[in-house]
Amino acid sequence: MSKKSNSIVYLVGAGPGDLGLLTVRAQERIAEADAIVYDKLANPALLEWARPDAECIYVGKCAGQHSIPQSEIQAILLKLAESGKKVVRLKGGDPFIFGRGGEEIEFLHQNEVTYEIVPGVTAALGAAAYAGIPLSHREFSSAITFLTGHEDPEKQTLQLDFRKYAQDGSTLCIYMGVGQLPRIVTELLEGGLNKDTPATIIQWATLPNQAFLDSSLGNLIKDHQASEIGAPAIIFIGQAVRYSARNNWFTARPLFGKRIVVTRTRDQAGRLSHLLTAQGADVIELPFIKVETEFDPQVVAEVFAEMAVYEWIIFTSANGVRIFFDLLLKAYPDIRCLGPMRIAAVGRATAEAIEAFNLKVDLVPQKANGDTLVNELIQNEGIESIKVLVVTGNLNRKTIVSRLEEEGCAIVDTLPLYATRQNDLKNSPEAQRYRKKGAHAILFTSASTVQSFSEQSEALKLKDGAIRPALGSIGPMTSAALKKRGMEVAYQAPESNLEHYVVETISYLNQNKTNKSKSICPTSL
Repeated sequence: MSKKSNSIVYLVGAGPGDLGLLTVRAQERIAEADAIVYDKLANPALLEWARPDAECIYVGKCAGQHSIPQSEIQAILLKLAESGKKVVRLKGGDPFIFGRGGEEIEFLHQNEVTYEIVPGVTAALGAAAYAGIPLSHREFSSAITFLTGHEDPEKQTLQLDFRKYAQDGSTLCIYMGVGQLPRIVTELLEGGLNKDTPATIIQWATLPNQAFLDSSLGNLIKDHQASEIGAPAIIFIGQAVRYSARNNWFTARPLFGKRIVVTRTRDQAGRLSHLLTAQGADVIELPFIKVETEFDPQVVAEVFAEMAVYEWIIFTSANGVRIFFDLLLKAYPDIRCLGPMRIAAVGRATAEAIEAFNLKVDLVPQKANGDTLVNELIQNEGIESIKVLVVTGNLNRKTIVSRLEEEGCAIVDTLPLYATRQNDLKNSPEAQRYRKKGAHAILFTSASTVQSFSEQSEALKLKDGAIRPALGSIGPMTSAALKKRGMEVAYQAPESNLEHYVVETISYLNQNKTNKSKSICPTSL
């Protein structure tokens, strides 16, 4: 037998697009894979669950290129398996519903390769649920039929005859049929299906950019030609489709149809992006800055050696918290080595990062900025002649330290642990999407993201016809940075935290639905 003891190929259904519809087993298989072979219809964000050292191989269709032949994909799977790897073949929807999974397991079986099937939510089920279409209904939909409108060019058989499926009482779910829509509609009408039968086409089902066209069988071709709906899409035809107009829970969310740019660093964007997508937003992540761990080992050693003498430790960001405790617990695997010092944090997000280590934060200023924190320390705590440690980065304001020393009469040591640098987004696919389509809002979360955005204005210049975004600010310091660079602040979060920021974004965009063409960005953008 040619297979190695640990080698196996998992045929994994990636679902219709929404990451929340991936099965637990699928996520586990992705996380443990040595290699992942994926196609266009699998959400690329799924690869974020892969191991950093996992080999990821794209076998979908690229711009200007034909799809990789099935025989070549199978050869890739065999080669990876024969090298002793755990391989995930990641396929959009379900592997066995128009996904050529049958061909792949037959090939693997013939070559004595161990395999496992991980089913996924197929496009018809996901799209119907997110459009509010009950595929079956006891009153008028007693059957469900899955069909494909795309014929394999390698097959020599005749195309599917849709006249045979023109029967009342059935909901037709037609995959990959947009390119053959005239033929499909003509044959269904010729087969006797009523021209008034409800029909809909759903593109990018279950994703924030989901688009749909509600029509009837008789008008579907004309309505589709007048729309911008294209592939990938699924077509539903039948009496059950009439429910889609009144059950669109997915599109009723307050930010559905709104494209929003998140400017946080890549490792920090997750929470804000999740809050926005939960409200229906189509999020573009453009990390204008990147945070890199950067410190002097000698300085770290000296600070850690004197840890017990500090009476206050001040954290200016969640990044500093993460790096500080990573270094501390490697040097001293007992959190009690911090001693009896008190802890302050600039902002609620920084405090939450500290609290994750089961530590109490003694001071969080009412406003999330360093000046307010210093004011409260001086006025309420009294820091004269006490020793303070400030954990910081390369861009944190020196005024924090100078005010603690000059006004508070404290003895201050600084511990720089990271550097904030500009991220070059010129060739980023997300930046390309922003330049082409624009956005309804850009959410700035720090003065440094404003600076980077301003410096990259030429690389982020919008194309003609793109939506020009409103500029949101998380707080006063960020707003000041925007105004300093001549950019108009459309709205500011009432409190400097992500939840209030999202609520304010919803309020602003809902109030300005009719003001889509107004430009409140610099003309160069």
